[in-house]
Amino acid sequence: MLHDVFFVSNHLSWIDILAMGGTTGCAFISKDDVKGAPIVGWLAAQNNTIFVARQRRGEVSGQIDAVRDALAAHQPIALFPEGTTGDGKALLPFKPALFSVLLPPPRAILIQPVVIDYGDAAQLVAWADGESGIANARRILGARGRRTLTLHFLEPFDPGDHPDRKALSAESRARIEAALAGEM
Repeated sequence: MLHDVFFVSNHLSWIDILAMGGTTGCAFISKDDVKGAPIVGWLAAQNNTIFVARQRRGEVSGQIDAVRDALAAHQPIALFPEGTTGDGKALLPFKPALFSVLLPPPRAILIQPVVIDYGDAAQLVAWADGESGIANARRILGARGRRTLTLHFLEPFDPGDHPDRKALSAESRARIEAALAGEM
């Protein structure tokens, strides 16, 4: 298992969590409403998921402390900084608040950008706003044929080389966006 890594990735589907978690052994940063979801909430808790309340901006410092505690335990962490799943067509803006956990870096840690690539199946698996989890799972699992999911681990970088959370977010997004545009 990898240690001392902060994974940052695009996000299309609940399948992303299975792929990233199974491949890297990472814990995830997730919005707190996932905690109460049947089955998914329990599974997330088993994986040391760090639940954050995005709508309560005043609690960001406590959430950052929770992420720092996980990093101190050398748990690799994954963040989907878009804050939601995308439509499979374009990368959404990144929310930079939780990047501040890396400034200053708690130790020798790297940001590892990752592109989750479903190829031609991206729009099929994308979990659009307003679609229930059950409807999305039925749609994906009911589709005929096989699909390929590829995780592209891009060149990692040192968060200490960037002045602030917005710069870290922008650098991560630029690398992922370039890879999605075929510049990998």
